[in-house]
Amino acid sequence: MKRIFLFLMTNLAIMLVLSITMRILGVEPYLNANGLNLGSLLVFAGVMGMGGSLISLALSKWMAKKSVGAEVIETPRNAAETWLVETVHRQAREAGIGLPEVAIYDSPDVNAFATGMNRNNALVAVSTGLLQSMTRQEAEAVLGHEVSHVANGDMVTLALIQGVVNTFVMFLSRVIGHLVDRVVFKTERGHGPAFFVTMIVAELVLGILASIIVMWFSRQREFRADRGGATLAGRQNMIAALERLQSVHTAPLPDRMAAFGISGGKSGLTRLFMTHPPLEERIAALKSEL
Repeated sequence: MKRIFLFLMTNLAIMLVLSITMRILGVEPYLNANGLNLGSLLVFAGVMGMGGSLISLALSKWMAKKSVGAEVIETPRNAAETWLVETVHRQAREAGIGLPEVAIYDSPDVNAFATGMNRNNALVAVSTGLLQSMTRQEAEAVLGHEVSHVANGDMVTLALIQGVVNTFVMFLSRVIGHLVDRVVFKTERGHGPAFFVTMIVAELVLGILASIIVMWFSRQREFRADRGGATLAGRQNMIAALERLQSVHTAPLPDRMAAFGISGGKSGLTRLFMTHPPLEERIAALKSEL
């Protein structure tokens, strides 16, 4: 129920903002009796593709807290919370970013994530399972990994990449639908059912191909965040943290935060759709730099 509520609220906000934006831009409908208005279509696709991605980014901290029930540590209640806040803030200062909010969420899974609109207004959250299963040195490396995601601007970078590919998917799927309707089904005026059916199919296929591109970028950012964690907490500690993750089963984070968590990744064909490289590859990359 919680996820359905968040999904509906997000889409309501996106539709409201995009509707106002389209009206301000004075964009006419991209479908007309003579065919496609490519200029209007491009603006429509850009507003929907980039707008939806950026609005999701703006709501990411709020959605992350609600999705996993993360509680921001305003005043540490014990030694563990004091260490957690002090460690994240120390690493943030070393990385040259604003102090992130620090949160804990109740879960036996060993995981952590970072999210937020920009590098000076971020959230770093860890599970209770991670704090209980890892040594302080390993947990510090995980925190360094997440702080590096923030310092590297990964949230904004992936949001922009997602927005660009969304724009091309929406634009090309409608162009393909138009061509099939006109050339194959010989519709001379307006658009018949073939346009809408082809558009939907093309959008699904192109969306799958586009997700492969986004996931590839996400995996490259993971290697970079590992190097950042090694710099902030020590390379051996970062390697030890990843090796610890190999020995435990970690449930996936909600989709919107998966790319900024610490664990994940498989091999084989499914690798194309994974946000994280396999742990063995990440460990090998760090060891090769020793």
